Formats: sequence, structure tokens, C-alpha cells
Amino acid sequence: MMNMNSRGKKRVLLPSRPSPPTVDHILEDISGAAPTDPVFTILEQPNVSVCSNGDVERTFQQCRRHMDVNQQLHDAQVHLMRQRDELRAAGERLDGDVSEVKGALL
Repeated sequence: MMNMNSRGKKRVLLPSRPSPPTVDHILEDISGAAPTDPVFTILEQPNVSVCSNGDVERTFQQCRRHMDVNQQLHDAQVHLMRQRDELRAAGERLDGDVSEVKGALL
């Protein structure tokens, strides 16, 4: 009997994500970059404005809040997964107890 969910679709295997560069690789790239590299020259362009200290601080605080909320979400996920596992185990014990009671009544 054929599985109705497959419907002849082939699963596409994606390449694995490369690991992020190390600090040494980043420093090597920076030290090997030419002085005309856009990374170094972008602030010299007249249309590019430099952020004020207030903008930098506000952006930093927003990032910090985002990281804090992300950590809270992760902690909540771990807590909920633990509770789910406990409820699943309790349900299995309850099913066993119900089966035992039904067996005793027959």
C-alpha cells in the first residue's frame, strides 16, 4: 500500500550551512583588505551620515532587549517542553491505570 503523503515528491537535500568565520579569519580579512575597500571608505562619502552617540546607544539598547526577550523565549520553550514531557508521562500512567481498572472489572 502506497503512502498517500509522499505523492512522488523527492526530498531535496540542501547543503549544510558553513560555520561562521573565526575571529582570526575576520582579523586576517581586515588586515588583508586594501585601503580603498568600501568597508574603510564608506564613511568618507558625503551622503553617508555617522550615527550620533544617542543613536548608537538606542540601537544597542534595542539589540540588548531583543537578546533578553530571545533568551526568555528560549527559557519558556525549555520549560514548556519539560511540562509537555511530564504531561505525556502522566497520560501514559493514567492510560495504564485505566487499563488495569478495566481488566479488574472484566
